[in-house]
Amino acid sequence: MKIKKIHQIGVKYKIMRISIIASMDKKRGIGKDNRIPWHITKDLVRLKNLTIGHVTILGRKSFESMLAYYEKSGRSTMSQRTHIVVTKDPNYVIEEKYGLVVNSIEEALRQAQGKLSSEEVFIIGGQQIFDQTIGIVDRLYLTIVDGGFNCDTFFPDYSQFKKIISEEECESKEGHKYKFLTLER
Repeated sequence: MKIKKIHQIGVKYKIMRISIIASMDKKRGIGKDNRIPWHITKDLVRLKNLTIGHVTILGRKSFESMLAYYEKSGRSTMSQRTHIVVTKDPNYVIEEKYGLVVNSIEEALRQAQGKLSSEEVFIIGGQQIFDQTIGIVDRLYLTIVDGGFNCDTFFPDYSQFKKIISEEECESKEGHKYKFLTLER
């Protein structure tokens, strides 16, 4: 494995790839009132398939939103990956079956390195976590939904990712036009 140094936050890690996976509208909106304002089954399946068996890094609000979704649906797929939840709250805890809690991106990356059983770690949200990590990731797995959804949280500028790995235009059974786009720097 190669060793990278993250200059922005000064952490050395042994990981083949750090990736972001995100769903956004045409205006880079990713959420409204701590929820995704569209439902695209194929997008959720893609998220699940890409992250199962991997370490995911996400913020507290994103974790709580995902947990509520899975509890409501009765599905247990949230436990098929290790979540590292980043929060400023030193008293925040989660059930051990879901993963662990850390108080910084630096600690999340150190923990991911220690728990890594694959060659890819996924950063899955939300806005603050994306803002802090966009400068260090190698790959973006994006779903870009046609239209605007009056979002209150946004994905950061990703114009430095110019290499298109894959692109697929789709239309969901829910009536949304969207595309899957995989990019690298």
